Amino acid sequence: MSEQAGRVADATGNWVDGLAPPFARPYLRLARLDRPIGSWLLLMPCWWSVGLAGMRVEQFPSLWHVVLFFIGAFAMRGAGCTWNDLVDRNLDRLVERTRSRPIPSGQVTVAEATAFMVAQALIGFLVLIQFNRFTVFTGLASLLVVAIYPFMKRITYWPQIVLGLAFSYGALMGWPAAFGRLDWPAIVLYAGSISWVIGYDTIYAHQDREDDLLIGIKSTALLFGENTRPMLAGFYCGAVVLIGIAGLTAGGRLIFVLGLIAFAAHLAWQVVRLDINDSAHCLKLFKSNRDAGLILFGAMLLEAVF
Repeated sequence: MSEQAGRVADATGNWVDGLAPPFARPYLRLARLDRPIGSWLLLMPCWWSVGLAGMRVEQFPSLWHVVLFFIGAFAMRGAGCTWNDLVDRNLDRLVERTRSRPIPSGQVTVAEATAFMVAQALIGFLVLIQFNRFTVFTGLASLLVVAIYPFMKRITYWPQIVLGLAFSYGALMGWPAAFGRLDWPAIVLYAGSISWVIGYDTIYAHQDREDDLLIGIKSTALLFGENTRPMLAGFYCGAVVLIGIAGLTAGGRLIFVLGLIAFAAHLAWQVVRLDINDSAHCLKLFKSNRDAGLILFGAMLLEAVF
């Protein structure tokens, strides 16, 4: 079997393919380290929540927390993707973009993938217990949402909502990591992040629209169809408004507002440029959300120290 087996269509020319030892490549692909964009998107709400906390106390947030969330996001996204691949292994064989993944292509057995998932989750747990008790229990509560997500696309045209609940959960983590409690700014940030995730994952889902339709998988991409642009605009507007409220109630002022405007402009650019019939372009727009998230986080950090 080719050493490139297991590489999916949107993961070409990355460090895993060229630098990682061949025996490790299937596992790195299971963890999506050949496509780290998902880990970055999982990280953004964590860092936003840390940034909110920094704005509230008007000082640079804990660098240790920033690092911990970075490690935890990559570990838990890897564990979540491995779980997703275990659940979807039979469906992945039917989809052109995913049939070369490590499990359906035969590079990794179910038992090996399960053991790898547990190892990644353990790293995430070791990161989690570095925080205070309230944050630890808050983080553990997210596991239920993560566990049920892969099944939602079989049930509802809105699996993106459940993904939003899971991928935005970090918004509920950074604030209590600093204060040992949940307050309204973090909760409103969570709602805004969910709206953002629904938007960008709808863009991503348009890559698989035809295959999903054939095998009976549901998504907002299929639900919205040609109405995706106005629906995307609505969810992105909701994200900007809610995140704005969260930031202002946490003490954000001019620098935060300017960052929020730049964030909103980036999302508006995505809406204007969207072409749901161009898979490569959808992937490009989807990936650009990391930059949008970093713009907002940068503004939060500047607001906290100036």
